[in-house]
Amino acid sequence: MHRSRFSTLLIDVPRDEVPAAATFWSSALGVPATPVPGEEQFTSLKGAFPGLVTAIQAVDDAPRFHIDIETDDLDAETDRLLGLGAVEVGRWLDCRTLRAPGGHLLCVIPVHSDPEEFRQSATVWQ
Repeated sequence: MHRSRFSTLLIDVPRDEVPAAATFWSSALGVPATPVPGEEQFTSLKGAFPGLVTAIQAVDDAPRFHIDIETDDLDAETDRLLGLGAVEVGRWLDCRTLRAPGGHLLCVIPVHSDPEEFRQSATVWQ
């Protein structure tokens, strides 16, 4: 048994376009764009979607959106999603990057939200 939940919406933006994207998304969503200390590749859009971490991520790739699914068991959640048709395309630290059927990227990450929020909102998988 393990638990997981959709926790994060990331707006992936080429590095040199982050300032303009941060200004746009901050204004479009009505929230401040704040650099994340110690994680320079991220600009937080806190409050854009209550209950979800929303941020701009600087990438060395094409612009896109991707989601993170947080879990209390990386191996079990990755295996569950692979069984549903996803394909693993990479790993970085404790993050597993998958490509879902249809081509969308998602990451499986360790729990990073408030433990009580995770407990209340995560789905329990058998």
